[in-house]
Amino acid sequence: ANHLARADVAGVVVTHGTDTLEETAYFLHRVLAPFKPLVLTAAMRPATAIAADGPQNLYDAVMTARDASARGVLVTFAGRVWAGAEVRKVHSYRTDAFAAADAGPLAMIEEGALRWFRDAPRIEALGLVRIARDAAQWPRVEIVTSHAGASGLLVDALVAQGVHGIVAAGTGNGTLHRDLEAALLRAQSAGVQVLRSTRCAWGPVIGSALLRSAGALSPPQARVALLLQLLA
Repeated sequence: ANHLARADVAGVVVTHGTDTLEETAYFLHRVLAPFKPLVLTAAMRPATAIAADGPQNLYDAVMTARDASARGVLVTFAGRVWAGAEVRKVHSYRTDAFAAADAGPLAMIEEGALRWFRDAPRIEALGLVRIARDAAQWPRVEIVTSHAGASGLLVDALVAQGVHGIVAAGTGNGTLHRDLEAALLRAQSAGVQVLRSTRCAWGPVIGSALLRSAGALSPPQARVALLLQLLA
């Protein structure tokens, strides 16, 4: 945030691991919502690989940060630019490991130049001051997954341990095993905040009268959203 505020800085590039990049990108999008570009990038292959992807991704990230049309939190990876609010890791091994579900990329990088398709989603910044406290004192938010034969035992245990929020990763359109759903409703009645998400890589959770929908957020992104809600 300090670097973004400097008049002599056009944009900032952050290197990051791929596994939790979608959570960091969504968190920064919600908290900072910068006007200048804040570009995250990473690599799927180590620097010792014969065809390492890190150097190209880093070069592309710098080109993105320098582009006059770039705004907000972005992820540059494998020749594409993704919105920090939408990106998610969708493959465990390939070098093109990221996507944005139904939304698609914001831009393609071709010979160092960006070809833009659309603008990144905008949001009002929450600001660092509102979340500035020891991370050990942040609300505890956990993710539970629905599956065949799921029970509510994990939910009951989390409630007993004082959890503040739970994201339920359901099947399909947020469908939950009846025992798990019953436990989540008990948790909600006890004051725990609950969001219903989906295990599916693409698509939102549409409708959810008893348990709030996380919309198109992935379970890790929904966890960040619920955490920020509790902090605010």
